[in-house]
Amino acid sequence: MTRIWLRDPLAIHLGSDADPAAAARCIVVDTTLGTIVELVAHDVRPQADEVFDAGAHVITPGLINTHHHFYQTLTRAWAPVADLPLFGWLVNLYPVWARLTPRALELATTVAMAELLQSGCTTAADHHYLFPTGMDDAIDIQVDVTRRLGMRAMLTRGSMSLGEDDGGLPPQRTVQDPDVILADSERLVKRYHERGEGAKVQIGLAPCSPFSVTTSLMANSAALAERLDVRLHTHLAETLDEEQFCRDRFGMRTVEYLDSVGWLSNRTWLAHGVHFNDDEIAALGAAGTSVAHCPTSNMRLASGIARVVELEDAGVPVGLGVDGSASNDASNMIREVRQALYLQRLRYGTEQVTSARVLDWATVGSAAALGRTDIGRIAVGMQADLAMFRLDGLAFSGSHDPIAALVLCGAERADRVMVGGEWRVRDGEVVCLDVESLIAEHSRAARTLVSGLKE
Repeated sequence: MTRIWLRDPLAIHLGSDADPAAAARCIVVDTTLGTIVELVAHDVRPQADEVFDAGAHVITPGLINTHHHFYQTLTRAWAPVADLPLFGWLVNLYPVWARLTPRALELATTVAMAELLQSGCTTAADHHYLFPTGMDDAIDIQVDVTRRLGMRAMLTRGSMSLGEDDGGLPPQRTVQDPDVILADSERLVKRYHERGEGAKVQIGLAPCSPFSVTTSLMANSAALAERLDVRLHTHLAETLDEEQFCRDRFGMRTVEYLDSVGWLSNRTWLAHGVHFNDDEIAALGAAGTSVAHCPTSNMRLASGIARVVELEDAGVPVGLGVDGSASNDASNMIREVRQALYLQRLRYGTEQVTSARVLDWATVGSAAALGRTDIGRIAVGMQADLAMFRLDGLAFSGSHDPIAALVLCGAERADRVMVGGEWRVRDGEVVCLDVESLIAEHSRAARTLVSGLKE
């Protein structure tokens, strides 16, 4: 057993409702168990085998990303879609994404997860719904990358089954047969899904959206998720176009449709949730359904401002997500915290949306959205997933309150990141990763994908 004492941080975020003085002197981590074993408030020396001086750091729980599309790092800032709203953006990108290859996905996943790690993120949910020819092992590839980088991940087996020929948005070559989707979903859960505290890899079921999946697949996915006891994820109420699609095709609004296919439950977390009315917010809260708020993506595509404070006040667990890197163009969780603060202040003002509250969305709120109770907080017995940020650069010169400075002054990168008691980022760099070589090969793969040339 090895105990590491993280001594005397500048500040520590224990939660907006907690007294930071409870751990003012230190955190003690058992690296064998991978858990936090002691919080020290007073001037005493705890028993430890190793000491890390955290005097230049703000410590937060490891940030948790509740919605992403890792493969989209290959199509960042692509000019033809740079100024389009969601539906036009998708129609133009689907044919490009249909050329995805296993190696390109491996590189894209590595880039996304490494970028997330550098931003203080320790757990990430990915929504992968593209399975063109030759991509049957897409989730298996992502499992391998997750294990290699030492992160935690909720990898969702996404799907599209409603193509253009049947009134959906995606081209036919990007959709799959529902029986194939359900069989592969069950295979992945049985092979990879870990349960209990400390789980590193989990699998969820994630039909893409109402405009790309049949009603029967939505219902059958919910039934399978209940039988296998895993979580459900989809996009919902992201844009007014989507709401109109549901009215035209199903004769109902988005949440009513969700309920009709058996998804309105605490097993479900939804990406975006921008356009809910009062009754829908109440229904989501009563059901315990969670929402992944993606502020940068919602601004980038001009989708709207989610009613996050009202959702949370109604009992909806709220987490944060960076969304895909083709609608955010970054995979940076601490930056997303700042975006959430400013976007939500436009709707609710400064007093309701504080730095501490948005940090809660990115930590304990996100953990709840993913169905986790062992991560997202700094407390004895919790997993030792920690992000440590330095505040000694020019951007922070003249700042006073460390927690406020972390968010308001625009932190970009963590100095140290620990997952389960193991350092995964040291001095701002991902452990055991040749970043320069990764960037070079990933950039080549991105050019190849967009150009349509064979690798």
